[in-house]
Amino acid sequence: MSMQLQQYIKELLYQHECVTVPNFGAFLTRTIDVLIQPDSGLFSPPRKEVSFNHLLKSNDGILAQYMAQKESVSYEQALRKIEKEVIVWKQRLHTQHLTFAGIGEMRLSPQKKINFSPFGAINFDLNSYGLSNFIRQSIFSPPLVTEKPKPFPIMENENKDDLMFTPAENENKRSPIMRYAIIGVIGISLIGAGYYFGNQYIADEKAKATEMAQKKIKSNVQKATFNLGTLSEVDLTLEANPEVIEDAPLNQTYYSVIAGSYRSMENAEKKLAQLQAEGFDAAFTEVNPEGLHRVAYGRFDSKREALNLHNYIRYALKEEAWYLEEQ
Repeated sequence: MSMQLQQYIKELLYQHECVTVPNFGAFLTRTIDVLIQPDSGLFSPPRKEVSFNHLLKSNDGILAQYMAQKESVSYEQALRKIEKEVIVWKQRLHTQHLTFAGIGEMRLSPQKKINFSPFGAINFDLNSYGLSNFIRQSIFSPPLVTEKPKPFPIMENENKDDLMFTPAENENKRSPIMRYAIIGVIGISLIGAGYYFGNQYIADEKAKATEMAQKKIKSNVQKATFNLGTLSEVDLTLEANPEVIEDAPLNQTYYSVIAGSYRSMENAEKKLAQLQAEGFDAAFTEVNPEGLHRVAYGRFDSKREALNLHNYIRYALKEEAWYLEEQ
């Protein structure tokens, strides 16, 4: 079983809720909230658990595109490698189980259905990066059983003189109870403080992990946008000016991935600036017959590059986009 393909699937599960292996099935992640068990003091951070659905077999382009980038091959070559590996997987399932390192194990049931058992050792939630389970030790200990103090002897008034005070017989009986009550109040206060600071620690660690995860995701998106395997890159330098586009050479066909069409040039320029800030090589296309200004994620003279970017935006980033051929 290809260890390299397994590694690609595991890496993608950190970034996507669904990673589809064409003609085989899809690995899905499900979010589980933070778990606190007051009795045992166990704290578990939020996590993502993996499941498998053999009915989701349509290629979404994510795995093939990722393999193409990693191995510096074309998108089509990556698809052929995945298809060959899937054939081997299906054959092995009839005689033995399949193990996906760090993800889970698959077996074929008597009804010829795939049963998937996740290992659960890896938390695929990037927001919980660096957090692990821990047990909060109780800071309250029950009071030790001590010997009951002996009551003070009551002095006898041998001379029958009038005393300035009268000893209270019940005072010493109540003092141990008050002592335990004070210990109990202090213990409850310490428990409350420990719980508060424990929650504050979790919140701080989660904030740090979220910041690290966002930086990593942004880096991956930029790489996926500009590194399209071995396909030739097109360096386009376009000004946000419709007059420049109208002066483009005649009979030149462009293939664009459109983000939106705008009646207002000001709104179109804002969208263009937003896409460029996100790392896209965004540009204007020709003004459409209705006078709308189209803003593209990218504008290419290669149909293959445009389709690859379109599939990535639609299925990997799950953003709205449509494909356009400019004649």
